[in-house]
Amino acid sequence: MSVTCPAILIAAPASNQGKTTITAALARLHANLGRKVRVFKAGPDYLDPMIHEQASRNPVESLDLWMVGPERCRELLFSAAQQSDLIIIECGMGLYDGTPSSADLAREFGVPVLAVIDARSMAQTFGALAYGLANYQQDLPFAGVLANRVGSANHNQMLESSLPEGMRYFGGIPRDERMQLPSRHLGLVQASEVEELEQMLEQGAAVLEEAGITSLPEPVSFAAPEQRWRCEKRLEGVRIALACDAAFSFIYPANRRCLEAMGAELIEFSPLADTELPEVDALWLPGGYPELHLETLGANGTMLRSVRDFCASGKPVLAECGGMLYLTRTLGCEDTTAEMCGVLDTDARLEKRLQGLGLQYIDWPEGRVRGHTFHHSSMDDQSLSRWQQAVRQKNGQPGEWFYQQQGVRASYLHLYFESAPEAIGRFFSAD
Repeated sequence: MSVTCPAILIAAPASNQGKTTITAALARLHANLGRKVRVFKAGPDYLDPMIHEQASRNPVESLDLWMVGPERCRELLFSAAQQSDLIIIECGMGLYDGTPSSADLAREFGVPVLAVIDARSMAQTFGALAYGLANYQQDLPFAGVLANRVGSANHNQMLESSLPEGMRYFGGIPRDERMQLPSRHLGLVQASEVEELEQMLEQGAAVLEEAGITSLPEPVSFAAPEQRWRCEKRLEGVRIALACDAAFSFIYPANRRCLEAMGAELIEFSPLADTELPEVDALWLPGGYPELHLETLGANGTMLRSVRDFCASGKPVLAECGGMLYLTRTLGCEDTTAEMCGVLDTDARLEKRLQGLGLQYIDWPEGRVRGHTFHHSSMDDQSLSRWQQAVRQKNGQPGEWFYQQQGVRASYLHLYFESAPEAIGRFFSAD
């Protein structure tokens, strides 16, 4: 069984080419035309999907052949195709970056690639770059190329004329600072923090419409998965406290779905605003930007004590990246340092350079769980006996450090729960 739906994969030769802006603008344009648009992000990401969710007015999922798995990706696309008028997939980094890459994803599901190239300070080399993206691997479904940040009508004509014969030119998008999304050390600023985001999305949609980029891409046939994702109702009656506010917001929709499918009740709370944890059986501290809220987090002494006491109870506690930083003694960013929960006998600080990046996995006693890491902070005293280098890169090489004590498990790894629902269920149920 299969179902067809127009689909396109927005790619680029590298990061910072404008593909997130183009993806969001395209999603808003078609949503404004009354079409149901589903956007997916290739590879692990939290920030771009927040933008795309607001642009498309629909949930955004991650697709990754290693972290999510081919069959689960197939199931997500098949389900979306059954109820959508358009599927847009945004590439992560460059088209061929990573193993597997976004190009591998396009080939796996037959989704044509639209290459977005930042054309600033570029003339005929634009055509050479477009040719390379289209032909580096011969079996890649390639729709054409779009020039971004074009300087003038003459510049646009020069770019189009540089393309090899037969390659489709989708047009040139002029430079417009109003379409520029703000960013910080982990990527784009969260959608909730972007002032006038709605105006930016509408502006982007109008620019694409003016450029004539309004037609739907070619339909793609999406096959039904051979095996559907399933999980046992292992967490019936289990209440899990989930930190969810401006400091802790890196949460895959799939992770919520996984816990709820197993019967768990997620109770959201705010380490910034609430004074204590709700009455629960387990605690989940996801990643986010705690370093941007040091004074508020550090001043909320009753919440710090509540989390510290819960961690001492032996009940399940999962702390991912920013959630782990919240459990340290202190966290520093630039000239500010604040006391945190003090559960982990170590201090953390934000560094100027990237400290960790990549897809990794960890072998828990309950099973192997896959995820990714991306952080600018570092920690002291990781030689303590409670720290293990149990996390592995997907090639088997040593990855991030992992902390385990009583019920607390903490690392820089952002886990993808649906990669191992049985292991996640056993952990949160304290089996």
